[in-house]
Amino acid sequence: MPEDLEDVAAISEDGATRRDFFGRVGLAACAVAAAGSGVVTLDFLKPKVLFEPPTRFRAGSPLDYPEGVVRFNKQQKAYVIGASGGVYALSAVCTHLGCITRFLSDEKCIACPCHGSRFDLEGNVIHGPAPRPLQWLEMQVDATGTLLVDTSVVIPHGKVFKA
Repeated sequence: MPEDLEDVAAISEDGATRRDFFGRVGLAACAVAAAGSGVVTLDFLKPKVLFEPPTRFRAGSPLDYPEGVVRFNKQQKAYVIGASGGVYALSAVCTHLGCITRFLSDEKCIACPCHGSRFDLEGNVIHGPAPRPLQWLEMQVDATGTLLVDTSVVIPHGKVFKA
């Protein structure tokens, strides 16, 4: 073998060859991949808990809801409505595709902003595509006289809480 082949090995000034350089780059890439795998594994092992709001909420006194008053609870997605016979609560979730409805005070109706469904103040469908009326929610009064609405309990349509 000629001595010129030793020059082809590309020895740098510090004595490292090109092979050493690519070996170090490959080792560093493997270390980064192993560290990333470790982070993903640790994240997988941590429990994923879905924190949802409580299903019951306080809606104030029945006297706060004279006839025609509509209040929206954004966190629990519910309306509390004052009527001539008392107070009742409606779910704000549209029965079409689950969008959150809005109360239109000028039209005195509840409307789905996504697909155009409209409901009267008792939750009945005025205009589709919603297939069913809005759900009525259970109401109770605690010992202090405060209304409690439970969004997890659906009651029959038309059951008004008498103040």
